[in-house]
Amino acid sequence: MADETPQADGEGDEGMDGDAIRTFPFPAGLAVGGVGMQIGPMEGDRTWHADAPLHRVHRIDFHVVMLFSDGPVRHMVDFAEYEADAGDLLWIRPGQVHRFARSSEYRGTVLTMQPGFLPRATVEATGLYRYDLPPLLRPGPRQLSALEAALEQLRREYEDTVTLPLSLHTAVLRHTLTAFLLRLAHLAASSAEAARRPADSTFTLFRDAVEKGFATQHSVSAYADALGYSRRTLVRAVRAATGETPKGFIDKRVVLEAKRLLAHTDMPIGRVGAAVGFPDAANFSKFFQLHTGVTPVVFRAELH
Repeated sequence: MADETPQADGEGDEGMDGDAIRTFPFPAGLAVGGVGMQIGPMEGDRTWHADAPLHRVHRIDFHVVMLFSDGPVRHMVDFAEYEADAGDLLWIRPGQVHRFARSSEYRGTVLTMQPGFLPRATVEATGLYRYDLPPLLRPGPRQLSALEAALEQLRREYEDTVTLPLSLHTAVLRHTLTAFLLRLAHLAASSAEAARRPADSTFTLFRDAVEKGFATQHSVSAYADALGYSRRTLVRAVRAATGETPKGFIDKRVVLEAKRLLAHTDMPIGRVGAAVGFPDAANFSKFFQLHTGVTPVVFRAELH
């Protein structure tokens, strides 16, 4: 079974207008042989679509992996700014809001993958939709060498359209891509584990509970009770893992979801607030401004 792109409210329409950020599909017409992937050098004038200026906030419905050969490069993913240098990778997943920097020159190799190109078992093994993993990856020298070799092998197979029939060519590409992604997924999981190494299962359980319940539950005590921990235990675990309080962790997740809804959809402000646990629009606006410095109305207006 092929993998499917998760859809959020307002997603999936061919380039929505109005208050929604446009989502651009995989440029299948540009892929060699029409396969569900592309790989090649990053270039300053690269674009996914004629109507998608890269310096504008936009979304894509496919995976992008960029391996940089130069830097620094600043890139926004889901409203967080990342600075990548030579040897770093950025992994952007379908549906994530992102924006290229005007002043940066992107140099290196870019890989794009269309949802559905890889079988379900590969999708699960490589964590293609692990949105909890960090987009910016910094491999060590040996990891980088292995990733570069795997990516170069993938590029050679992608460009070789004469040695094999199309069906075999596509099969080889899938296997070669899988090998690269397994290395990449290991790096991403290792990076995430290293970032939270001081934490124990207490934080892991809390993080998973927040991911499931943030849209309706913002109370630290409620999470502590549900998980069977004291509030003090939860505070210690979350602070050790993230450097912030449980309340700060919850609020950050709520703000991210609110930003996504404000950016991705044309839902009225009141409905956005209700979707993240604020039935009262005024309370939502105060909460959002407290954490971002701007009101929801201003935030949405600044994206366009």
